[in-house]
Amino acid sequence: MPIITSIKPQKNNKRVNIYLDNEFGFGLDLENFVKFHLKVDQELTDEQITKIVKDAEFQKILDKLLRFAMLRPRSKKEINDYLKRKKVHENIKEELFSRLESFELINDEQFAKWWVEQRQSFSPKSKRVLSSELLIKGIDREIIKNILEETKIDEVKLAKDLIEQKSYKWEKLDDKIKRQKINQYLAGKGFSWEITSNVLELNDYGRK
Repeated sequence: MPIITSIKPQKNNKRVNIYLDNEFGFGLDLENFVKFHLKVDQELTDEQITKIVKDAEFQKILDKLLRFAMLRPRSKKEINDYLKRKKVHENIKEELFSRLESFELINDEQFAKWWVEQRQSFSPKSKRVLSSELLIKGIDREIIKNILEETKIDEVKLAKDLIEQKSYKWEKLDDKIKRQKINQYLAGKGFSWEITSNVLELNDYGRK
């Protein structure tokens, strides 16, 4: 059975961290710490740990998690990362996830749609960059593919707008260098060779 090897106060002095077998086990507020009569060298069964954490922490964590999840659509990875940051005990993670899912507050597809819409409204990105960002957010490739196919993104117009914003940088360059710089810039923004070529040819950038 796990043994309490140390009990350390948290920075706010209102909670303590309980270490089991020299590893962080769980955190407790002072009221529940006293209530459960925990002490160093005390043995705890897995059932006791689950009960302590659930009785003392579950509703408190759930309330905070609900506030976090209701701010905007959240992905499974975001929720999982949140629980890791808050050092939530493994014994209650599954039930926390179940609660959020029952409230329809975890949905990778809704999150992906929201992410793409936000990007297109405030910081337009190429499909390649959007795909990369969503992968980092833990979204499945198939979901990403479907969302990007459903979303109307005029990459040619987007690329043209980006070039016009930066055109002052290339004004004094000769035609060949200018086209190379534009090509490199758009490639760095995640646009495909086909999109870049279309923009350069259709808009006659870098030609006199």
